[in-house]
Amino acid sequence: MAPEQPPLPQVVSLSDEDLMARVAEDDERAFPELVRRFQGRVTNLISRVLNDRNGADDLAQEVFVRVFVHRRNYRRGSKFSTWLFTIAANLAKNEIRRRVRRRNWFSLDALTEVLQDSAPQLADPTENHELGLEREQLREEVGKAIATVPEKYRLALVLRDIEGLPYEEIAEVLGIPGGTVRSRINRARGMLKRKLQPLLRKQESR
Repeated sequence: MAPEQPPLPQVVSLSDEDLMARVAEDDERAFPELVRRFQGRVTNLISRVLNDRNGADDLAQEVFVRVFVHRRNYRRGSKFSTWLFTIAANLAKNEIRRRVRRRNWFSLDALTEVLQDSAPQLADPTENHELGLEREQLREEVGKAIATVPEKYRLALVLRDIEGLPYEEIAEVLGIPGGTVRSRINRARGMLKRKLQPLLRKQESR
């Protein structure tokens, strides 16, 4: 019987990059800590891009499966989160294309966070039942609007405005110049504003 591996007491204090380096060296004790640190963020990223929280869990699991399977492809010294989000973004893009081919896209789990800056009244915790129903209808429309933003613009928008990644890291994740990142984000914001303008005017008139 093989001796039990001793615990890794310093695992919590290791950097993301050092943890991944240990995973690449087949020290599986470091992998659960990486998953703990990033599972929520990866799931959140995918759910925002796909506008589907239910489907995001399975795809997030696939991201970490790929991280482990391709662990020796990680370049030591490079930023782990960039490598991780690149894998997540590629899987999300593939899923978008698959769903478009199947014509099975819209989910009711809309991203109302996008509206909060321009329409903070939508998040009023004192809303009554009737307003709650109206908000649910609005959430559906918001989800549809976001889902119509082309894939490349949507990914840049989510990475910046939801995940808060700096422009430089988004450029690495998507493999495009920094100027293109800014352009795509601005385009995505403009598309959403045009799509949602009638809804916002309706809210403001009440």
